[in-house]
Amino acid sequence: MSFVPDVTEILARARADLRMGVPVVLCGEGGALVLAAETLTPQRLADLRALGGEPVLTITARRAETLKARAYDGDVARVKLPTDAALGWIMGVADPADDLRTPMKGPLISQREGDADLHRLGVALAKSAHLLPAVVVLRLTDPASFAAENALTLVNAPVAAPLLAASPIPHPVVSARLPVEAHEKGRLHIFRPEDGGEEHYAFEIGSPSRDEPVLARLHSACFTGDVMGSLKCDCGPQLRGALAQMGEEGAGVLLYLNQEGRGIGLANKMRAYSLQDQGFDTVEANHRLGFEDDERDFKLGAQILKQMGFKSVRLLTNNPRKIAMMEKNGVAVTERVPLKVGETHHNRGYLATKAKKSGHLL
Repeated sequence: MSFVPDVTEILARARADLRMGVPVVLCGEGGALVLAAETLTPQRLADLRALGGEPVLTITARRAETLKARAYDGDVARVKLPTDAALGWIMGVADPADDLRTPMKGPLISQREGDADLHRLGVALAKSAHLLPAVVVLRLTDPASFAAENALTLVNAPVAAPLLAASPIPHPVVSARLPVEAHEKGRLHIFRPEDGGEEHYAFEIGSPSRDEPVLARLHSACFTGDVMGSLKCDCGPQLRGALAQMGEEGAGVLLYLNQEGRGIGLANKMRAYSLQDQGFDTVEANHRLGFEDDERDFKLGAQILKQMGFKSVRLLTNNPRKIAMMEKNGVAVTERVPLKVGETHHNRGYLATKAKKSGHLL
C-alpha cells in the first residue's frame, strides 16, 4: 500500500503551486527550477538570482513573434535574463498589456544551445494553470535533492509531458432532475476529469434515444456572455437558442464544457479583451498573449457523449472543427444544424474574425 501521489496527482499539485507563486522542479535530461512569470515575486526572483547560473524567461513562439525574439526551439523561445532584469522587465516581456506604450522590449537575446524540453513543459504547465504562458527557468544539476531540501513539487518530465498533452478522461459523478424554462423534463449530469481540473456538465432534455442521432450542442463556458449578457460575443444567445430548440423538439443534450475564453481561462480572456480595446482582433489578441487561436479540447465532449451512450449527433454548431473532432473521436455527425443568433453592432467584428480566421460558417 502506498499514499505516494501518482504523476497525474503531482501535475495537479504543480499547477496549484505555480498559481500560488511557488516554484516547481522538473527532472528528466537534467533538471530545472520553474517559476510562473505571472506569480513571481521580487523576493523569489532575488532568491533565484542567489542560486547563480543563467536563468531564462521561456515564452511561446506566438509571444516571441510579437516581440521579434528568436524562437530557436520552434514552439518556444528561451530569452536570456539580463543581469539587472527586475520583475517589471519580466512582466513586460510576458504580458502584452503595455506593448503599444512601450514597444521596445529588447534587445531580447534567445538561447539556442541545449535542450528545451523542460522549458516547454514549464510553459505547458503554466497554460494548464490558466496563467500567462511564460515561465522563468533555471537549470539544476541535482533536481531531486533541490526539491527535497526546499519542499518543492518534483515532476518527472518524460512521464508527465505525454499526460499533460493528453485529453483527461471525464468520469460521471452524479445526475439529478432539473426542470428549466426550455423544458420541464431536464437532467443535469456532472463529469469530473481525472486530472483534477474543472468539472464539465451535460444537460439532457427529455429522454433522447441512444439508437438515433441526438440533437447536441458543445458549448464552452462563457461567464461574460452566458451569465452577464455580454454583447461582445454571441455565446449567451447561442446557449439559450440551443436549449430552446432542444425544448421545442422535446429531446437533446447540451454539453457545457468549462473551457472559458477558448480554453485560456477568464483572466486571460479579460487580458485579450483589453488588447481588443487597443484595436486587435480576437486572434491577434490571443497571439500577443502567447496563445493559439483556440486552446480548447473538444475530445472531452466526445468522451462525455459516448459515456452517456450516444453514438451519433445532429450537431448544433457553426464551427467545422467541432464536427471534425467529433468524427475523429468516434461520434458520428449526421447533420450540422446552424446556430446563427445574437449578432449585434458590438460583436460584428468578432463574428467576422471567427468566419475569416477560424473558419466558422456564419
